[in-house]
Amino acid sequence: MKLPRTGLSAARPRRKWRRSAGIWRPGDGGDQGRGQPLVKLFPYQRKWLADKSRFKIAMVARQCGKSKFMAAPEVVEDVLDHESRGEKARWIILSRGERQALEMMEEGIKPWCASYGAAFDAFDEDFKGDSGIVYKAHEVLFPHGSRITALPSNPDTARGFTANVVLDEFAIHHDSRKIWWALVPSVSRDDLKLRVLSTPRGKDNMFYELMTAQNSEWSRHTIDIYQAIDQGLERNIEKFRAAVCDDDLWAQEYELKWLDEASAWLTYELITACEDPDAGKPEKYQGGFCYIGNDIAARNDLWVAWVWELVGDVLWTREIRVLRHATFAEQDTVMAELMGRYRVSRLAMDQTGMGEKPVEDAKRRYSGRVEGVIFTPQTKLAMAILGKAAFEDRRVRIPAGDLVLRGDLHKTRKTVGTTGIPKLSAESDGAGHADRFWAAMLGIAAADPGKYPPPDIFFGDDDESEYYGMGATRIKV
Repeated sequence: MKLPRTGLSAARPRRKWRRSAGIWRPGDGGDQGRGQPLVKLFPYQRKWLADKSRFKIAMVARQCGKSKFMAAPEVVEDVLDHESRGEKARWIILSRGERQALEMMEEGIKPWCASYGAAFDAFDEDFKGDSGIVYKAHEVLFPHGSRITALPSNPDTARGFTANVVLDEFAIHHDSRKIWWALVPSVSRDDLKLRVLSTPRGKDNMFYELMTAQNSEWSRHTIDIYQAIDQGLERNIEKFRAAVCDDDLWAQEYELKWLDEASAWLTYELITACEDPDAGKPEKYQGGFCYIGNDIAARNDLWVAWVWELVGDVLWTREIRVLRHATFAEQDTVMAELMGRYRVSRLAMDQTGMGEKPVEDAKRRYSGRVEGVIFTPQTKLAMAILGKAAFEDRRVRIPAGDLVLRGDLHKTRKTVGTTGIPKLSAESDGAGHADRFWAAMLGIAAADPGKYPPPDIFFGDDDESEYYGMGATRIKV
């Protein structure tokens, strides 16, 4: 149930508050006028609200109401409890970014305040961190001075205050360990509470360490998609799982399995750090030079063309075209559209196997702008090194919130053989064979092979690059 939005609320007389079905309702202290609960909470949500532990953490499947119906009502209830006694409470909510912080305030905190009939004032203000960077803070202020502030999460915003804290979707916060180190002193006072809620995102983050630590200080809550449905959440699980088309994604986001990030070439933290809501939108094209990576397939895997536009020193995703079971003629038509729509400086194509003829045809059509790349263990590693460096330097922007894309980019794994040389591999499933990953890597390498290379990795001349792929004979690994 979506709660009503609200803006500024006029001051109202002080009320007594009492609890009904997991929320606070205004009343006269008696049983008259109890009525029906404003919002029906599921048992796992009521259990969270009833838990008064000082340190509390929840691992919850996606879209099961952890932010709006667990974190938000607890914060507002605590504030109203203090306000009803003429006391002041202070809460800080740290979200993944500014968009998520605003959403938490607009769709979580404010609607709950309005539904409880609370007197409050809402406003935005600038928050200047120790580094001097200014962030947008979204705040709600109550009559007795209680305050709720929602901020984007980073080590800068996590320090310098004393308050109760909510870490919302903590597993995907960039630099989660640094945030944790900066945050801990802020909640050291015995009367302050700490709430951590998230869906898991691999093992390489502080959320994993908190959930799996062997100590009794934390009260831990876990609710996967099956438990949520058993307790009343309405979802058609068979159809939804079929639509997801990615076993790893389903296991992690909905079954709450810890996927091992140690062997992932691109970790989820690295991937999500490069996401931007403006990426992947052709209408955002600024008219600059573009670079296309094209992973070719005609049977079981996907045909993918990834268009990057170089804006300053950052590669922005402008478009990702994906075809399945497409004929070569259909592939040629799509590529012609992309080459006509964008100012393409270089097109890097997978020339392995069935890619020979498409590359030959593309060179004839787009003379001087096409590179054919033979996929060998050496060339794949070379491209992957270039691509990973670009992600690490935050010099790429990819579409935000695309779970299938995240899973595909995360699918490629690194193993080390008996020779000690790394090898990259990926399992094939309904979402492809890391086809989007390789299209992205081809495009990044095509954009500027001299920007992020290890020694002696480069695009060779036409003859050498056609046969070996990016000068593979000179790659040192």
